[in-house]
Amino acid sequence: MKANLINILDKTIQQAEIHIADKHISKIEITGPENHELPYVLPGFIDSHVHVESSMLTPTQFARLAVVHGTIATVSDPHEIANVLGVDGVHFMVGDGKRVPFKFCFGAPSCVPATAFETAGAEVNAAQVGELLASDDIGYLAEVMNFPGVLNEDPDMMAKINWAKHYNKVIDGHAPGLRGEAARQYASYGISTDHECFIYAEAREKIGYGVKILIREGSAARNFDALIPLIAEFPDRIMFCSDDKHPDNLVEGHINVLVKRALALGYDLWNVLQAACINPAVHYSLNVGLLREGDAADFIVIDNISTFNILETWIDGARVAKQGRSLIPDLRCAHPNHFECHLKTAADFKYPVKNSETRIRVIEALDGQLVTNEWITEAKIIDGAIVSDLEKDVLKIVVVNRYSPAPVAVAFIRNFGLRQGALASSVAHDSHNIIGIGCDDESIARAVNLIIGAKGGVSAVGAQKEHLLELPIAGLMTDHDGYEVAESYTKIDRFVKEVLGSTLKSPFMSLSFMALLVIPSLKLSDKGLFDGKNFKFTVPGL
Repeated sequence: MKANLINILDKTIQQAEIHIADKHISKIEITGPENHELPYVLPGFIDSHVHVESSMLTPTQFARLAVVHGTIATVSDPHEIANVLGVDGVHFMVGDGKRVPFKFCFGAPSCVPATAFETAGAEVNAAQVGELLASDDIGYLAEVMNFPGVLNEDPDMMAKINWAKHYNKVIDGHAPGLRGEAARQYASYGISTDHECFIYAEAREKIGYGVKILIREGSAARNFDALIPLIAEFPDRIMFCSDDKHPDNLVEGHINVLVKRALALGYDLWNVLQAACINPAVHYSLNVGLLREGDAADFIVIDNISTFNILETWIDGARVAKQGRSLIPDLRCAHPNHFECHLKTAADFKYPVKNSETRIRVIEALDGQLVTNEWITEAKIIDGAIVSDLEKDVLKIVVVNRYSPAPVAVAFIRNFGLRQGALASSVAHDSHNIIGIGCDDESIARAVNLIIGAKGGVSAVGAQKEHLLELPIAGLMTDHDGYEVAESYTKIDRFVKEVLGSTLKSPFMSLSFMALLVIPSLKLSDKGLFDGKNFKFTVPGL
C-alpha cells in the first residue's frame, strides 16, 4: 500500500509503502516526503469508554457501524447486560464480539447492582469479578461507580479493586462532581480514569491527582466543549469516549467526529491524534497496532488531514470498511433475556395525595447532562391525586420492576416538553427496569405495556398512534441489521419530538438516565425517588 504515513509517535508525515503479511505490518519503506496526491494512513480510532448495549445493538452489529467511521477498538464496560443477566451477560458480549474482526476490550463490571436502592436482575460479586479478571478476555475493572464505598473502604468494593491489582489490570473511575480531598483519596486506590467530569476545573483538579480524563460526547452527556481545552495542556492525559451512543448517532459518526471538531477548533494535530489513537491503546494495553513494523495491521486510510474523511478501515490486515460501507457480515445470535412482568393498568400509575400534600419535589432534567436538579412547585391535584401539569412542563415519571411483582414507583419530572402521550423504555440505567414518562396515566400504561408485551424495547404513544422498537436481547439490544435499527429508532425519536413535543436532543437517552441513582441530584428507581446528593430515599410530596 502506497500512502502518506502519519506517524503519531514520531510526529511525522512521510510518503511510504506499507507491506502486510499474516495480519501484521511486515515492512514499512519510507519513499519520500509527504505527497498530497496520495491518501493518508494512520492508526485507527479507539473509543476509550463505551457501553455497547446503549447502541441497542449486539457487539457484532455495533462493530459493523463503528468501522465505517475509522473505529477499530473499544474499551467496553458490559455492566448494562450484567445488571440483567449477571456474569452470563458478560460472557455473551465477549463471545459475540469475537465473531467479527473488531477489537473489543471488555471489562469486569465493578458495581452490579449499582446500588442497594434498586432492583437489578443479577449480582456480580467480588469472587466473580476475580474470576473475570483472571481471564485474558477481560482487560480491566470497569468503572467504579460506588465512590462512597471506596472512600469508606467497603470490603466488597476493596476486594474487587484488589483483584484488579492482583492481575495488574487497569481500574476505571466514575466520580461525578467529586472534588478536593475526597477526589484525591478516591484516586489513591489506583483508580486511573474518569469520564464523568462536566466542568474544566473538576477535570483539571483530577489530573493533578494522577487521573486521566476521558472527554465524553455521547447521545445524552456531552462534555466535549467544556473539556477539550485540556488537550492542549495535557495531551498524554486525555482520551475520547462516547459512553452511551444510540444507533442513529452511531450511523452519523463516532470518534472521528470528535477529531474533526478538535482540529476545526485549532487544536494541534498530534495532540488530537494522540488522544484518539494512542493514549487508550497504551493505557489499557490493547492488542491494537500503532503502525509500526511487527504491529497488527490495524489502521485507517483518510483523504487528507484537512477534511479527515475515512476512506478505508483495516483490522488485522483485512479491509473491514470502504467508502462508507461496512464489510463486516450481518450476523444473528441467541436472545438471552430476564423479564418477569405483567401488564399494567392506568390505576397502577396513580399518585394519591398523602398527608395534605400541596407541593411536589420535581426532577429537573438537563439537556445534554446526566446530572439533574431538584425543583419545587405547587402540585396539580385532580380527584385527590397529583397529576401531570403540562402548563409547567411537569410530567409523571414511573419505574416498573421488570424482574418481580412490585408496586410501581411514581414521581414527577420537568423539561421533557411532552404535550401529549407518553414514552417508555426497558433501557433504564443501571438496573434496566421499565421507565416511562407521560402526560396521563392511560398513555403511560399503553407505553409501558408495549414494552412488557415485547419483553423489552422503547415505545411511544400519542395522537392515536403507537410506536415500538423491540429489544429482545436482555431488553437492551437487538441483533437486527444496525442500519435498519437506526432507521427505526430515528422514526420513533422523530415522533416523540415532532408529534409528542419533546424538546430534548435525545429524549430516550435522557429518559434512560433518570433511574441512574449514582448521578445526582434526583433520580427514580423502582423503589422510589432517590436523593443522589445525600444517597437516600426521599418523597415527591411536600
